Amino acid sequence: MKDRIRQIMEHENLTPAKFADKLQISRAVISHILNGRNNPSLDVVLKILSQMDYINPEWLLTGKGSMYIKEKDKKSATEEPDLFRQNDVNASHDAQQSEERTEKAVKPTFFNEQQTANKAITTPLRPEKKIDRIIIYYDDNTYETFIPDKMKN
Repeated sequence: MKDRIRQIMEHENLTPAKFADKLQISRAVISHILNGRNNPSLDVVLKILSQMDYINPEWLLTGKGSMYIKEKDKKSATEEPDLFRQNDVNASHDAQQSEERTEKAVKPTFFNEQQTANKAITTPLRPEKKIDRIIIYYDDNTYETFIPDKMKN
């Protein structure tokens, strides 16, 4: 499987570091796989398949079939992102997010200063608490107990 992972990296023009970053895993994990020290974990395989959904899972696991699910998927997946060209899904999603941000930013919150300045602050009344006893623990595992009624002379 390490050879197939290396093959993916070569076809995608990714260094081991960029490949690890794309998968959001440690660079050491990729290094250990490529050097034969460790076999890829299930987590690594799942991250490859989720981040690169155009990779044929059967090919990755067994080596059977072609590397890519569809040739056109391979081409679109390896293209560099274009800042000036967006597909319809991303464009509509970004436009919707932009509108939501604008709506939230435009709506001001108004309040009446006079009403807030004239309000009296009240705290809820609590029943009075009395000390029942005070216990002091010492580091030699002894203690003393003081009871307020007995402390008064």
